[in-house]
Amino acid sequence: MNKEINTPDEGEVILINKPLSWTSFDVANKLKRACKFSKIGHAGTLDPLATGLLILCTGKKTKQIDTYQAQEKEYTGTFVLGKTTPSIDLETEFDGEYPVDHITPELLETTRQQFLGHIEQVPPIYSAVKVDGERLYKKARRGETAEIKKRSVEISLFEIDPTNFPSIDFRIVCTKGTYIRSIVRDFGQLAQSGAYLSALCRTRIGAFELKNAADLTEFIYQKRIELKLPVDE
Repeated sequence: MNKEINTPDEGEVILINKPLSWTSFDVANKLKRACKFSKIGHAGTLDPLATGLLILCTGKKTKQIDTYQAQEKEYTGTFVLGKTTPSIDLETEFDGEYPVDHITPELLETTRQQFLGHIEQVPPIYSAVKVDGERLYKKARRGETAEIKKRSVEISLFEIDPTNFPSIDFRIVCTKGTYIRSIVRDFGQLAQSGAYLSALCRTRIGAFELKNAADLTEFIYQKRIELKLPVDE
């Protein structure tokens, strides 16, 4: 089983491969109901259109959530140059189209290098960041704007593969609080074009790797057998 377990009172650390279109809260809520966990939380939100490693803690292990959230993250994915959306991914419709003919391998490399090290970025308007006590995505969905403060993050690795240009495959290693969609937005602007994120997968959090994560449905099935609960509910 892809988890770290002591006793039911002590709780568990569970690694799940988050399904596409599910929110991180959806996964936690599903596990709480299906596996009868009295207390559960996740260590780091993934956007609904992202997949990959989600760490969930139950029982007394929830006290360790902040420790897991603070660890280094690794992502792989694809962004596309030449178009933009308000959400910087495919949650919203395209709202702009930009030239890409001027983008050379040299410009891509110069742009990539600008994201290495300590940088400041503005979180997307479609995000869970709170401004005046309200999540930004709620303001965005009402068509409102808000002043969003910059945050400092560190990118220790940023690899790009333009083989399928204008689609760019990438791998990023970064600190807590980094918004990959902000990197995509800013990359498009620095390349004198636009960009949106078409795919994203979190592959690692600290020493925890996606290859050790369980499929959500399979985990629930095995856990209900362990608990001697009906598996067809």
